[in-house]
Amino acid sequence: MRIALGIEYDGTAYNGWQRQKKGLGVQQRLEEALRAVANQDVQVTCAGRTDTGVHATGQVVHFDTMSTRDDRGWLAGANSNLPDDISVIWVRHVADGFHARFSATGRNYRYRILNRPQRSAIHRHRAWWVYHPLDANRMHEAAQLLLGEHDFSAFRAAGCRADSPKRNITQISVVREQEWITLTVSANAFLQHMVRNMMGTLARVGEGEATVQWMAELLASRDRKKGGIAAPPHGLTLVSVDYPVASGIPAPLEAD
Repeated sequence: MRIALGIEYDGTAYNGWQRQKKGLGVQQRLEEALRAVANQDVQVTCAGRTDTGVHATGQVVHFDTMSTRDDRGWLAGANSNLPDDISVIWVRHVADGFHARFSATGRNYRYRILNRPQRSAIHRHRAWWVYHPLDANRMHEAAQLLLGEHDFSAFRAAGCRADSPKRNITQISVVREQEWITLTVSANAFLQHMVRNMMGTLARVGEGEATVQWMAELLASRDRKKGGIAAPPHGLTLVSVDYPVASGIPAPLEAD
């Protein structure tokens, strides 16, 4: 049978999602916890791999097992064997054809900047601290130039293994609330480091080092070297993953 899980994690202590030969991935901890419940080895497949230090409030995974447990049993059993920085939020028995990655129709990310002169002790692992003023309105205007389907090579990591650089951004916004600037972006899929590279580039626009129109010129250039820095990973969160209603996956719930 095939089981799907909704996962939340703080990525601070992990070398990304994937199981590592050296270092610790979130996947390893989750598979160890599920093995304790299933009494057999379990291998999970996720909707989207996250990098070192990146967080998730709505990661989705699936795995196959011969062990018989109800949803509550999987949920309680897994969480009792997980560290405090990883939690299973929901469990669903799904059809054998469901695939956490390939059945997904969209991914939704959030990136947060703390924009004030003083650094934060509390939020140091959950936001990028930028001490000089940023104009969020200019950043939002520039971000709108990324909407739609494009070749996003200008925002793609050098080591990205995706077959195609084309992605379709369906929603993107930059909003300021007091000292917080939040980028929210939704797409059918993302390239490696794509959101972080976009955020680093938008920050250049926000601080006045580049014009709004430059964002369109950079996109058209397909040249990563012309863009801004990759924003640090700890400001990034995979908020949710979208699936067809028929899949039986719960609708995404916004989490802070």
